[in-house]
Amino acid sequence: MKVEYVNAFIKASTEVLNNFVAEKFSVGRPFIRQNPFPTSEIVIILGITGEFKGQAVFSMGLDVAKAIASGMMMGMPVTEIDEMAKSALSELGNMIMGNSATLLFNQGIKIDITPPSLVKGTSIEISSAGMETMCVPLVSNMGNVEFDIAIKV
Repeated sequence: MKVEYVNAFIKASTEVLNNFVAEKFSVGRPFIRQNPFPTSEIVIILGITGEFKGQAVFSMGLDVAKAIASGMMMGMPVTEIDEMAKSALSELGNMIMGNSATLLFNQGIKIDITPPSLVKGTSIEISSAGMETMCVPLVSNMGNVEFDIAIKV
């Protein structure tokens, strides 16, 4: 997995998150995932097409998801992951991946993204068939978001 690809995703994810939440996110130590891998209760999945293929998976606990959804909705209190919160979290995925696509385009790499899918539940496992998956922990005082990026060049 090329570092310039991963760096675009990392930059976009921290910038978007830090624009919407009071607690600032920083990047933890990235690591390679073994497939399948477990997730937290809220998962946002977006596909990547174009010059390379893959998927992006954002995984977070319920409390982190509520705090992020609240930030996305200009501070409106979020007590449950209802349809409005799901929409806000899906839009977060769109914004991060759209910004990533722009950063990559500026490097001469053209990609497109699929609409986000949001999964809510326990004991969720993700498998990135035939693709190496790198997990980039996005760390904050309110909790973490695991950003898993799988790319097939």
